[in-house]
Order: sequence, then C-alpha cells, then structure tokens
Amino acid sequence: MDFKRFGSFLLIVILSFGLIAWTAPDTLKNVRLGLDLKGGFEVLYIVEPLDETQKLTHDVLIEAARSIEDRANNHGAEEPEVTPEGKDRIRVKIAGVTDPDKIREILKEPANLTFRSSDGTIELRGNDFVENAADVQFDPTTQEPIISIKLKDRDKFYEITQRISQKPAPDNVLAIWLNEEMLYSPRVAQGINSDQATIEGGYTITEARELAATINLGALPVNLTEKYTQVVDATLGQASLEKTVTAGLIGSVFILLFMLIFYRLPGVIAVITLIMYTWLLLNIFNWMNATLTLPGIAAFVLGIGMAVDANIITYERIKDEIRSGKTILSSIRAGSRNSLRTILDANITTIIAAAVLFTIGTGAIKGFALVLIVSILASMITNVFFSRLLLFLLVKSNLVKKLSYFGVKEGEVREL
Repeated sequence: MDFKRFGSFLLIVILSFGLIAWTAPDTLKNVRLGLDLKGGFEVLYIVEPLDETQKLTHDVLIEAARSIEDRANNHGAEEPEVTPEGKDRIRVKIAGVTDPDKIREILKEPANLTFRSSDGTIELRGNDFVENAADVQFDPTTQEPIISIKLKDRDKFYEITQRISQKPAPDNVLAIWLNEEMLYSPRVAQGINSDQATIEGGYTITEARELAATINLGALPVNLTEKYTQVVDATLGQASLEKTVTAGLIGSVFILLFMLIFYRLPGVIAVITLIMYTWLLLNIFNWMNATLTLPGIAAFVLGIGMAVDANIITYERIKDEIRSGKTILSSIRAGSRNSLRTILDANITTIIAAAVLFTIGTGAIKGFALVLIVSILASMITNVFFSRLLLFLLVKSNLVKKLSYFGVKEGEVREL
C-alpha cells in the first residue's frame, strides 16, 4: 500500500470539505435572489426623446439606465438590475420592494435640468449641456467645491447671459432648476463668453459630487413608457424558493444514491466532486455578483445533470476497459482518455448553444444561458479533472484491488 498517495487523497478530501464547511454559511448568505424568488417587480420601459432635438443613441440609453438605477438606489431599492435592451428599451428588475407602485412612479419621472430667468422663462434645457460633463472643481481663491457644467453652444450661452446681465436687479439672475427644485440663483453681471457654467453654494465635497451626478442625470431627459410589468409578491417568491430548494435536495439525494449504487468507489468520488461543484458554482455566482432566478436555478440543475453525465460516461468507459481484461490502473487511464473527447464535444456544443441564447436573448433567457455556461466550466474543473485526480491517487495507492469496487463482477471479465 502506498501511504503517501493515500495520504494525499485523504488530505485533499479533508481540506476540500473543511473549506466548504468554513465558507458555506457566508456563501449561502451572499447569494443574490431574483424577484421571482424574493418578491419584487420587473418593468420594461420604452424610451422616447423628451423633444424633437434629442436623438436616442446607445450612450443616451446607458445614461438613462444609470439615472434609473441611481434613483432606485436613492429610494432604498436593494441592488436593482437596470439593463438597456435594443435601441429604445430599458429593463428594470428590483427585488425585495414593499411598495412597487411608488418606486415605479419615481423611476418614470425625468430628471429635467433647466436654467431659468427671473420671470420663469426656460432659457436652457438639460439637452443643451454636454452629456455626463458636470464635474466638481475647486474655486482658486476659496478652495470651495464648485460644479462646472459644459455647454454645447457657447454663443447661445453668451447671448442669454449678455441679455440677462442688462436687466436691473433683482431680475438679473439665471436660476438653475432640477425638475421643480431651484438649486442655485446666481446674478449675472456680464455676458459669459464660455462653454462652461458654474454652480457655487458653499457645498461640501460630498454634496458637490452628488449634485454633479444629479445634473449629469438631468442632462439626459427622456420619457419612459411602461411596456410590460410583472409584480411578484414576497410571500409567493418565498414559497417558490422553498419548493425549488426542496425539489433540488430530493433530486440531489436520488442522484447521489444512484452513483453510489451503480458505480461503487467511483460513485464516492462523484459524490465528493458534485459537492465541490455546487460549492464552486455558488462562489462563482457571488464573485460575479450575479442574481439567481428560477431560470438560473433551472440552468444550475441542468449543469448538475451534465456533471453527472460526465461522470457516468467516464465510469462506464472504465468498466468496459476492466471487462476487457485490463488492470484497474490501465482501465482508468484508457477510460479517462477515451471519454474526454465525448465529454468535451457535448460540453462545447452546449456552450455554443448557450452563447447564442445569451447573444440574442433578453432578460431571463440571458440569465439562463450565462448560468449554463458557468455551470459547464465549473463541471469540467470538478467532475472531470478533479475527479480523475482523486481516482488516480486512490488507485495508485494500491488500496483498491477488487473489481467489485468499480461495479464489475469477476465473471464479466474477458480474456485478452
């Protein structure tokens, strides 16, 4: 018996399960659940220009999506998912919301930045400013934070400020409004021949940065029309989660029993690697900051099935080699080598199909495809390479010599 190899086998298994036991509570705690498992709402918006001068570009969609996400965050939403789709659509998913109607109204309201004269006339609108160009600078004299805004038309800004500067006080002001809230009301002493406007007001650096971010959102006013809405009650989401977990556990128990009964010692290896696969996949999800939904769980379960299938293909090839009269070690080498191509072909074709779904799909379809791709890659690591490492260590230790350990009867062995 080779105690060195057997000791290596035991050490790897003990360290693996120790790592799982140590990290599992935090891993499960950090898994993000989608609205179909936690409750919440999903809205698909059609994006339209606020006026005829605005063009809907990909950059406008991205900034509008960021505006929606920031508003959701500012009103207590938990990790909203806001993604542009196509040329004029934005999909919003927010889980764990108790008052979806209120959040939806907040999200639809455009952040409209305007510069107004003393009589309320709108002189400049948000789309007169360069997109995402509001920035925090510092007054060279007082070193106080000020907000600098870049305009698209220098001449227009000069004409407006020149005209207002000629009015008597207190009408010589150009007030800055965000929606119906006045941010600042500076007096204009002379025409400003520049493409930069500044906002002063004794702000702290944090307040100045927040205001600059708000103005950047306001520089892209758009209209949002709800195309599709889905609201999932928190109780229904919790019930879905409990049933899904219960079904997954029952299915996993039957799979593990099947592997142990039909494949004996390799079945034990399969049980170890399947547990490692599940742990690895959950940690990858957390690292990616991915959200687990019902379609994602479906892909997760499909990935487990493909992992089990990889084990079965390998172990059946090994059993065939043993029945042909080869030694156990030779059978494992030949069976592993012959099964690898089949496993790779199956996994690569599935990855290609999933990649197509991810490319042309939207929403839940993209999530399903992404989880499936990650599941296959995690399966290759654990149920192909890690599984073979453990099996080779155990066999080379000379502790395993009986054919029955591999589910093969002595009478099934053929003479070479």
